Amino acid sequence: MASTTGPATRADLLAGLDGEFTVLVRRIRRVIRQQAREVHPDLQIASYLLLAWLANNGPQRGSTVAEQLGIDKGAISRQAQHLEELGLLSRSADPDDGRAMLLAASDGAVARLARMRDERRRTLDERLGDWSEADLASLVSLLGRYNHALEV
Repeated sequence: MASTTGPATRADLLAGLDGEFTVLVRRIRRVIRQQAREVHPDLQIASYLLLAWLANNGPQRGSTVAEQLGIDKGAISRQAQHLEELGLLSRSADPDDGRAMLLAASDGAVARLARMRDERRRTLDERLGDWSEADLASLVSLLGRYNHALEV
């Protein structure tokens, strides 16, 4: 985004960055909504995000999930209940503490999520087919730097 009087200023560039990330966030929300429906037509978006996290990180205590995701324990409990009702989550006793329960994505959910991840990567490869590996590496590196810089 260049100004009409010369090269883009830092403020112009930051405004452009903010605008592009706004578009990206909208696109990501749409994709997450679609993916949640693909896993199960009644799956809520928040529960989908919990399910995907569990599939990537393995069985976890609800308190650990709440801490890692910055979500209230009550919300985790409600989402876990929703997932369990849909057959996408199982609970088991924590072998380290029988009083605690571990939450885990069901085998079927893990398989569905893996298929979706593979399909998403194929789609990205098609859409970014004219990008060089250097371009992709640069984007990954810059997004990593951006995310690191904005960590709280």
